[in-house]
Parts: sequence; structure tokens; C-alpha cells
Amino acid sequence: MTADELHSLITAGLPCEHCETEGDGRHWYATIVSTMFEGKRLIQRHQQVYATMGGRMQTDEVHALSMKTFTPAEWAKQSV
Repeated sequence: MTADELHSLITAGLPCEHCETEGDGRHWYATIVSTMFEGKRLIQRHQQVYATMGGRMQTDEVHALSMKTFTPAEWAKQSV
């Protein structure tokens, strides 16, 4: 798994205004901004992202994914 492949998986499954991925091939960090997160609790947002990866978490293709998830409004406040 590469950062580009992970990025493609996430953005194919979620409409993202912003998505950054970085990592070492097994341990990943992602910052994701999506309107799909509006009205969702943190765990629900993470579940949405995990769903975009299919079984890759269970097969250990992606060993660990740490993420920050934002709505566009939350992201705008972070960027100030």
C-alpha cells in the first residue's frame, strides 16, 4: 500500500474536499475533510473512512490508520 493508493481508496468512497495521507506502508495518518461528516460523531466518521477500505484493515494490508476528520466548516476554522 502506498500513500497514493490509500488516498485513492478514501476519495473513491467519500466525497472529500481535502484528503492528505502519509505513512510508512503499514502505519498511516490521514486528514480528511468531507461534507459526509456533518452531523456525525467521531466514531461514525471513522467508521465511514474504514468502510472505504473494504477488508484491507482485516487483512493487515493497512495495519494502522490514525485520522483527523473534519467537516468543511471545521476545516475552515482549523486553517485560520
